[in-house]
Amino acid sequence: MAKDRVGELERFLAERADQLMRTAVLLTGSQETGQDLLQTALERLLRHWRTLDGDPEAYLRRILYNLAADGFRRQGRLQRKLLLLRAGTPPPPDPTAQVDLRDALMRLLLQLPPQQRAVLVLKYWEQLTEAETAAALGWPEGTVKSATSRGLRRLRELADGWQQTQPQRTESRSIGSEHRH
Repeated sequence: MAKDRVGELERFLAERADQLMRTAVLLTGSQETGQDLLQTALERLLRHWRTLDGDPEAYLRRILYNLAADGFRRQGRLQRKLLLLRAGTPPPPDPTAQVDLRDALMRLLLQLPPQQRAVLVLKYWEQLTEAETAAALGWPEGTVKSATSRGLRRLRELADGWQQTQPQRTESRSIGSEHRH
């Protein structure tokens, strides 16, 4: 009988693991947190597996939902406490706006000549110095400096045209001075 229950659990998990994982990810908002949530729920299911009477999926889903709700409540309390601690500091930037800005910047970069694009990517994304950029490209430092200057100037021109076609944003940003990751 016990061996049948173990085989039943293995079949259940083999058949339903992907759907349960998707549910856990949707409940938590991320792959990693969803994996943790499902792992915790499975541990609880295993504790009661031998005595479980009824649909194991329904039981496991109820555990998932309850754990997620408890986590959201804990997270909400933590967020309120953090807001009290951070009183007077500006709110965090909107992640959607950051993605939109990064996408726009990538589109603008693709309009630059390859030489200027390469210099700007190496200097501002890879954060190489002028000497390191020159060595990476096999160019003299003076060429890197002039390509950087021309590239930033052209990027600003393109950004001005782009900003005129976009809805007004509440915060102003300047290209070339912000995105140094």
